[in-house]
Amino acid sequence: MISSQNWYIVKTPSGYCQIINLENEETPEAEQYWGPFVSQSEAIARRVGLIRAGKCQPQ
Repeated sequence: MISSQNWYIVKTPSGYCQIINLENEETPEAEQYWGPFVSQSEAIARRVGLIRAGKCQPQ
């Protein structure tokens, strides 16, 4: 069974970025987000890039 998964990176008000999974092509309710990504590993790699670019705080 193949399930459609949409992974997003969501920036919290404190400046940290979280990776979330939303079904059914929803868009996250956040001020700033990136995605959708087809896999969690791709979202993790992109979050690392956002941290290096100074757009997110490291945890």
